[in-house]
Amino acid sequence: MFGNSKRNGNGVAVAAITTLIAEGTVIRGDVEFTGGLHLDGMIEGAISADGADAVLTLSDKGRVTGEIRASNAVINGMVRGDIVVGERLELASGARIEGNVYYKVLEMAAGAQVNGKMIYQPEAPRQLPRPEIAVAEA
Repeated sequence: MFGNSKRNGNGVAVAAITTLIAEGTVIRGDVEFTGGLHLDGMIEGAISADGADAVLTLSDKGRVTGEIRASNAVINGMVRGDIVVGERLELASGARIEGNVYYKVLEMAAGAQVNGKMIYQPEAPRQLPRPEIAVAEA
């Protein structure tokens, strides 16, 4: 599922964690990553994953205020913002979402809560190119 050869007991591939944001850490700003990001802390900003095998794992301690865009995600914490997942989204029992959820494949455990629309997308969403930001030299 997530592009690695490791598999759990259900035959589902598990991504290797390449980045960890620990409990007690607060990031104010956008985060872009490749590989696997495990979030126990808090991000106030957008999260964007590059690559078809990228996986965001939000633990029960994790909090996000902003949009999430990833190929694959496992959510067990609080998200205030839209979630756009191009391949597989897993909402664990502790997931609390305040925003719209865009997905291709969805697994939702009993107890997960979504306060927003759930929208099936058979194709991965296209990303528009980001505008270039001019940097003034001193």
